[in-house]
Amino acid sequence: MSIYTKKGDSGKTSLMDGISVSKSDDRIELLGTIDELNSSIGLAKVIADHPLYDELARRQQELMQMMSGIADPRNPDHRFSKEETLILEEGIDHMESLFPRIKDFVLYGGCEQSARLDMARAVARRAERRFRKTAVNYGADPKAMQYLNRLSDYLYVAARYADYLGSMQEAQTS
Repeated sequence: MSIYTKKGDSGKTSLMDGISVSKSDDRIELLGTIDELNSSIGLAKVIADHPLYDELARRQQELMQMMSGIADPRNPDHRFSKEETLILEEGIDHMESLFPRIKDFVLYGGCEQSARLDMARAVARRAERRFRKTAVNYGADPKAMQYLNRLSDYLYVAARYADYLGSMQEAQTS
């Protein structure tokens, strides 16, 4: 089977449930933004050490679940539970306990890892905005929306932790 179907040549695409929609549909915009977020996390993941590598891979799997829920909203298998967000919050709390919290404005790009994580966080924030717009027009999984909000917080803290680790390594080599 070929990768191209030519069905999209007319500006239409199909959701998982077979409904044909315009490629400019809010749901397609949201799916594209979450795909971009997933790719951005992948870019951060390729230079991450364990356990961050594993955590980012888990976030990517969860985003795939979210995309499935948007493309097939009637399928309960794709819905988020409260536990996914709680696990993310535990990860945030753990990371925050490992370094002193910065009180000043952050200048992004303290190190390559944090720059990549901050790019992913910025895409996550855009995905949140698109998710809200889609929810207004089509409905949405509120737990997935909550998870996405917490994911951007997670990426922010992970970036600050990467900056902290980078500054510690720099101090050791000086």
